Amino acid sequence: MRQTVPVFFAIDDNYAPFLSVALYSLIENASKDNNYKIHILYSELSETNRRKIGSLARENFEIEFCYMKEIMQDLSVNIGLREIYQTVTIYFRLFLPDMFPEYDKGIYIDSDIIVPGDISEFYNIDLEGNLIGAIADTSTCNIPPFRLYMEEAVGIKPAEKYVNSGVLLMDFKRLRDVKMGENFLRLYNKYHFATIAPDQDYINAMCHGQIKYLSDEWDAMPTLGKPVLEQPKLIHYNLTDKPWQYDKVQYEKYFWDYAKKSEYYQEILEYKAAYTQEKKDIDTKETNEMLEASVKIANSEDATFKKIFESGEKVRLLA
Repeated sequence: MRQTVPVFFAIDDNYAPFLSVALYSLIENASKDNNYKIHILYSELSETNRRKIGSLARENFEIEFCYMKEIMQDLSVNIGLREIYQTVTIYFRLFLPDMFPEYDKGIYIDSDIIVPGDISEFYNIDLEGNLIGAIADTSTCNIPPFRLYMEEAVGIKPAEKYVNSGVLLMDFKRLRDVKMGENFLRLYNKYHFATIAPDQDYINAMCHGQIKYLSDEWDAMPTLGKPVLEQPKLIHYNLTDKPWQYDKVQYEKYFWDYAKKSEYYQEILEYKAAYTQEKKDIDTKETNEMLEASVKIANSEDATFKKIFESGEKVRLLA
């Protein structure tokens, strides 16, 4: 019997062109021995974009569009997600196991990616009893302010154990068993922690000790000074390192090779041409603000994941 590989993305109209490129690469390189169910969660996605992306479906690739507000409202009856819906939509990946009870395992991927490898190979990795499989966030853990934040605010020490939440292999069944959604809401409603990477920080704090650390070939992130992998299986253009915004980004050839096949190719070229120095200056300003906020939160007297964990209160799903 052919296995079904469920893969989850979340986008809005702004990211439709880049998801199209990502899907081209994923479909082209995935084993034909499986069926694939692509779930695209959205809050705002035009009918035109749904048509263009939906046209990528193949005999063994089903593409389903999921209106996020509707499915999260359905979910609210079970886990208390009501009036704070608008606030917590950025945390939606924490609720995927509850949203899709028909699956025992699933993949979540950000849309700023290319998949030169076979995604079913990623899906078939044995989690060995861990809640999730993920890749260390090597693009940021060696930057001193971020490292300080990871260790002193999120409580992940050494910082090399802090993972990137843009590529996740999730044991949906076990995450339902340990009530990840409910535990997130308990912490969120009680503390409203100041965070730098909101969903990523909660995932690291709650799943720490129950993470299978995977090879960075499955989350190859452009990183200044880091050698390029010869055969990456999944490339993640994290933060501002995106070839549709900047020149000379590591792994950019992979993106443009697939972008040329996309119905959005001309639109992507126009987007890059319009990415002015003013926009790049804003990127730099926002990065500097994140660095400053990292130090401020790490040194704050306010509640942090680390302080609450050290006080004896439950933060980790399985201590």
